[in-house]
Amino acid sequence: MKKGKLLKGFVTGLALVTFIAGCESGTASSSDGDSASEVRTVKVAYDQSSKPISYLDDNGNATGYDVEVMKLVDELLPEYEFEYVGTTSEDLLIGVQQGKFQVGVKNAFWTEERTENFLYPEEFLGLSSIGLVLTNENAHIKTLEDFASEGFTLAPIAANNAQYTVIEEYNQENPDNPVKLQAGDQFSVDVIQWVNEGRVDGGVTIEGPFQKQVIAEDGPYHNLINDVVYNEFDVIKTWPLFNLDEQEFAAAYDEAIKQLKEEKKLSELSTEFYGRDLFEVLESVDR
Repeated sequence: MKKGKLLKGFVTGLALVTFIAGCESGTASSSDGDSASEVRTVKVAYDQSSKPISYLDDNGNATGYDVEVMKLVDELLPEYEFEYVGTTSEDLLIGVQQGKFQVGVKNAFWTEERTENFLYPEEFLGLSSIGLVLTNENAHIKTLEDFASEGFTLAPIAANNAQYTVIEEYNQENPDNPVKLQAGDQFSVDVIQWVNEGRVDGGVTIEGPFQKQVIAEDGPYHNLINDVVYNEFDVIKTWPLFNLDEQEFAAAYDEAIKQLKEEKKLSELSTEFYGRDLFEVLESVDR
């Protein structure tokens, strides 16, 4: 009888220990699950062929000004984990609008039309120099007013490209001296090639790609360095484009980017990727 009680007690104790261990294990698993669920993975789309704004480096990693800024934002947002997805400019716009991507970066300008399909945060991402590509003999053309006065032809720009909006806004403000603006079928054309071949008198582009394509010794059009020029006519703010349902994510981005601006981190990246700190002219930027 005594032996049976001892055996029964041993079995009961073992069961109790097993039960407690199981509870503790279950609690830990639940805690781990809760911890994991607090970190939300978001997809950040980027135009992978827009060096130095966003592109793949020699090791196949996402980089460029826009991408590196978002990486710094990610570091300040422990509740989010950024997953970078390289794509085309057009697919980025479609993907963000449809919710395939939560946000996209592509040196995007602000346009009224885009506010219908995308959420713009309060804080801009960076600054972009925009200018005219011209043949060397037309290097005296410095402004859109000069270009229009000469009656020059402009390379086509897709109507959904924000560069089209920039020229369109100029034309609306200068009805007596408009630039001949033609909507293209493609999102962008090879402006440098079109100008060099004489198909048009000039084209609109941004400084970064011109620097990498023409000025850089390894650029595909470095052989044209004495034949074409880039004349800046404006500096414009650039923005990340959020899906319309990402208000909370955009608000978190705003807080992070404010800190990065205060710490001059964006100025450092601007110098690194564009060769100049565009934030130095911020006070004169009106768009």
